[in-house]
Amino acid sequence: MGIKTFNPYTPSRRHMTGSDFAEITTNKPEKALLVSLKKHAGRNSQGKITVRHRGGGSRRQYRIIDFKRKKDGIPAVVKTIEYDPNRTANIALIWYADGEKSYILAPAGLKVGQKVMSGSAAEIHVGNCLEMKDIPVGTQIHNIELYPGKGGQFVRAAGNSAQLMAKEGKYATLRMPSGEMRMVPIICRATIGQVGNQDHELINIGKAGRKRHMGFRPTVRGSVMNPNDHPHGGGEGKTGIGRPGPSTPWGKPALGLKTRKKHKKSNKMIIRRRDGKALTK
Repeated sequence: MGIKTFNPYTPSRRHMTGSDFAEITTNKPEKALLVSLKKHAGRNSQGKITVRHRGGGSRRQYRIIDFKRKKDGIPAVVKTIEYDPNRTANIALIWYADGEKSYILAPAGLKVGQKVMSGSAAEIHVGNCLEMKDIPVGTQIHNIELYPGKGGQFVRAAGNSAQLMAKEGKYATLRMPSGEMRMVPIICRATIGQVGNQDHELINIGKAGRKRHMGFRPTVRGSVMNPNDHPHGGGEGKTGIGRPGPSTPWGKPALGLKTRKKHKKSNKMIIRRRDGKALTK
């Protein structure tokens, strides 16, 4: 999928870019696989804001994606490649031989008319889903399960892929897109290939209004606030934050503070962090 540019007939259009949607084959989603989405604007069940800078945005419907791929041994044909407003990756509508339809993440290179399958009988082809014990070492994979049967949780964003580095005993070793090396149970499933829409990271939003359409509200820097609103605020003109390090509006350390628990149970599954350092036990 390519990137299109625009004539600069307004200042915001000068640097704006977008997808050309060349891979998209239809703009009519499968109605049976749509669910309405309710907006919460970053608020919890008490009505309190728990995530700042959220609200507004275009209406959209959720596409039910099959992250589990449990229909083993039943071939399916790719009918359409579609845009999904809820994620960076494109999705593919597949029709199983028994008549069932479902959406999957569209990997790079998947074409309409191509057959995909899941289960131990599936071949090592793009779009097929297998347990990692059946996937050769060195294969690029995505939509990876963390717990057997729960469905893919890892490596689902546009252009991402992990590499199966080794298989030993009950665990497979993966190199994640971040560079982190970690172990995952070898009976977890993964889909062959790289997630499609690789050019998504090249898109330039171009203007504030386009970000508002996505449901994001403006963010104000703490350094331009008053001292009663933010620890960085106050002072005449541009001034430093006046603290040993940057802080959140509530005075807690920000920007670089490690928030992962030191004694988290899954720490033993991480061989090397994405910063290249071994995880301290």
